[in-house]
Amino acid sequence: MKKPFNLAIRDFLHGRLWLRMHTPFPTEEITDQIENGHIELIRGINTKPSFMNQKQHFCNRCENENQSLFTTFDCAKCEGPCTYCRKCLKMGRVSSCTELIIWSGEKPVYPTNHILAWQGTLTPHQQQASEELTNSQEKQTSHLIYAVCGSGKTEILFPPIHKLLTEGKRICIAAPRVDVILELEPRLRTAFPDTKIEALYGGAKPTMEASQLVLATTHQLYRFRHAFDAVFVDEADAFPYKADETLQKAVRKALKPDAPAHYVTATPTDKLLSTMKRSGSVSTINRRYHGHPLPVPTYESLWNYEKQIRKGRLPEKLRRWTEQRLSKKEPFLIFFHHIGLMEESRPLFQLLHPHIQSVHASHPDRKEYVQALRNRELPGLLTTTILERGITIPNIQVAVVGAEQQIFDKGALIQIGGRVGRSVEFPTGDFTMFHDGITYAMDDAKNEIMRLNKGGILK
Repeated sequence: MKKPFNLAIRDFLHGRLWLRMHTPFPTEEITDQIENGHIELIRGINTKPSFMNQKQHFCNRCENENQSLFTTFDCAKCEGPCTYCRKCLKMGRVSSCTELIIWSGEKPVYPTNHILAWQGTLTPHQQQASEELTNSQEKQTSHLIYAVCGSGKTEILFPPIHKLLTEGKRICIAAPRVDVILELEPRLRTAFPDTKIEALYGGAKPTMEASQLVLATTHQLYRFRHAFDAVFVDEADAFPYKADETLQKAVRKALKPDAPAHYVTATPTDKLLSTMKRSGSVSTINRRYHGHPLPVPTYESLWNYEKQIRKGRLPEKLRRWTEQRLSKKEPFLIFFHHIGLMEESRPLFQLLHPHIQSVHASHPDRKEYVQALRNRELPGLLTTTILERGITIPNIQVAVVGAEQQIFDKGALIQIGGRVGRSVEFPTGDFTMFHDGITYAMDDAKNEIMRLNKGGILK
């Protein structure tokens, strides 16, 4: 017969695959729960013999099997050759002698009394997609919400999430980009005011409570196993998720056996679309919730723009575009393909307005600058593709510098343009592609937007 357990430890560890050495609880309490059978110990790295006296390693946290991402070293702790995984190293080192822990005792019971406080009304297309998603969840099959930028995809999720919560289920909304999570968190807390919600991303501290609705970057799902009754992957085509098999495995690992993963995006990959048509269900929406068309991009040649910027001169057309936004007091985003070029440009833009700033994935003030732009404390931001999705700012205007660059593929350009005209108050706006030569990706993005505006079907 198992002895009584610590409720706080259960609530924290349930569904989490955690490093024993980094647990926020006293070591003796964790040891006591292990001895009483409430916590399961899992070896960090499994190693087995392979071909020609080689060894095959497997990381039990991120399920990495790529042998080039393992390193073997002389470990002072276990006094022998020890192997660690470099794939998930940023989340704390997992090695052969590392102990992972997960709750194996009595499971928490989640409440069923939840309020959906959102007062909006779904359009007929949104309502149909929401009901189709709910039906897929009931059948335990995956579902894709394939809808244009600004169609109200988050609101479509509210009814199926509320239904799951009232059934005592645990849910995760995951996204590859932290900016998407930061955008979603206040909206979900407002929509579900009585629900315990936790947001997990790099730098965020986990709560000690048994959160029933978890918002997390896909990297954070390395730390979960069999935790959720449903996972909704927002922006499922975004980098790095679409190109990283271990992140896709992390979603499946975080789900309970037979529980479905659902996907939400305006630009699904061909692989995701074909998979969902074959083994799941797809709901499509080709109009924004307010009924206005998507912004059609305009092309502006910007010959030798890199050379001009590096000589300390802002290209004339780009300067005029920026001055027009400043004179109209319109917030703006200007996208660059390269951090170095963006940083060289910033002092040139600051001659037009001293408060123009720049952000990129590892910028320490990224979250603060984005919020400052939203609060109208900054006139505009220079950015990399890190802000191509998950950002909603009323009346935002957008430009791309170097739209011909390979990083700006069709999907990226559609997502960038999708920042414009998202609100009912400001349903239109400017989307300019400054280029040094027009590419197929630029034309494909423009043609797709025009086709959808004419009532074309997503395909």
